[in-house]
Amino acid sequence: MAKFRDSSVHDFGFAGPPSTPPVQDAAATGTDRSIGDIIRETRNLSADQVEKILAHQRQTGVRFGEAAIALGLASPNDVMFALSQQFHYPYAQEDRGNVSSELVALVQPFARQSEVFRAIRSQVIMRVFQPGEPRRAIAVISPNSGDGKTFFSANLAVSLAQLGGRTLLVDADMRGPRQHELFGLDNGVGLSHILSGRAQTRSIQQVNGVPSLFVLPVGITPPNPLELVERPALALLMRELVSKFDHVVVDTPAAIYGSDFSVIAARCGAALLVARKNAARVGDLQELTTMLDGSPAKLAGVVMNEF
Repeated sequence: MAKFRDSSVHDFGFAGPPSTPPVQDAAATGTDRSIGDIIRETRNLSADQVEKILAHQRQTGVRFGEAAIALGLASPNDVMFALSQQFHYPYAQEDRGNVSSELVALVQPFARQSEVFRAIRSQVIMRVFQPGEPRRAIAVISPNSGDGKTFFSANLAVSLAQLGGRTLLVDADMRGPRQHELFGLDNGVGLSHILSGRAQTRSIQQVNGVPSLFVLPVGITPPNPLELVERPALALLMRELVSKFDHVVVDTPAAIYGSDFSVIAARCGAALLVARKNAARVGDLQELTTMLDGSPAKLAGVVMNEF
């Protein structure tokens, strides 16, 4: 059985942001500047170009950003980035570094999909993370591979972090981990090392540009994932993590791969079921909810994924 130290999360090791800066932090780059100043700096506009934009703005009565776009001196992404800086809202442009386009809550924070995640975030906070409630992590579970569970977990974590609370995304899908790919993080060490008693430094990594978002990747994919999550180490780890972070979201393997998901959900204390719209079978969903009935995990809800 693996030895597990009851220590602070710092003992698992925080890794800093990756060397390639895919995201810029709004709060760190100036908060009182106008959108025009931010666009000018981002696009490296000359004084003559700025004057052309201002002249067009006076002539048409539009905003600075709209005038800059009309003259071809800025893009809608530049305006979105400027707004995100003004409002302290972490935002990543899709063409920057290794940020995946699947992270819609980060790269397209005002798109319809992102609004959906914010609505789900509100429900999750009310059902799982209310003050006075027992401290829980929330496991994202699904019946089948391809239901969008990893996509959902990542974007839910991003949207929670955008509120400013310290948020940790744990990749516990030791059957097919992908969170490190979405966030462009190193997967050399992670959860599997902690559960096997070989915890090393730099296990938990901060997402560049989102100061309140952290990711614990899987690390090396083990040959015995179910045995690892059944060890007492996972329960101890979850207890430690929920005491150090405001929100903990855990990605799990799909139910078709075995009972890993139910064990992880029980250790987390709460679960959110994600299923693919027009693909998931009612019987599969009923089977999963029945499995959770006798579990310590509270079922927070069911989400039908249409994206």
